[in-house]
Parts: sequence; C-alpha cells; structure tokens
Amino acid sequence: MVKYDAVMKRTTVSLPDDVAITLSREARRRGVSASEIAREALADHLGMNGTAKPREIPFAGLFRSSGEHWGTAADIEEIIKRDWTDDLLRGG
Repeated sequence: MVKYDAVMKRTTVSLPDDVAITLSREARRRGVSASEIAREALADHLGMNGTAKPREIPFAGLFRSSGEHWGTAADIEEIIKRDWTDDLLRGG
C-alpha cells in the first residue's frame, strides 16, 4: 500500500453505478475509505507500488537491424505507411 504523508490533491471521478457500488462495498469490507481503495488501485495500475507489469511501447524494436524490419532506418517512411495502412484496414 502506498502511504501518503504529503498534502493530496482532491480529484472528482465519475464511475458507473456498478463500479461505485462495488467500491463502496469493498471499502466497508476493509474498513477504509473509498478514497483509500481508489488511491491503491490507481497506484497499482500506474506502477507506483512496484507491482505493475512493464507497459508495452508500441514502436519498441522498430529500429532493429534484423528480422521483419531489417534496414529500417533507410525504409522508415515505407514501413510506417504499410503498418499504419494495415492498422486502418483492420479498424485500429
């Protein structure tokens, strides 16, 4: 759990009814505030508790010198055009 000794910023979050109900129930079950549950969940999701998996970086490895993108630096415009066209055709 992340401990906060500093002043916190108040933020308003809109939740669907089912999420708000589940949040309230969990807070009562644990005997803590809904804010504490939200802080913990956000910190976990954002990787601030050391528990999150590393996020995938979309173009990581684009400039490798072997495999599918061999010679990438010279062909970058064509590769981006091809990949983005493929994504658009798939609805991405």
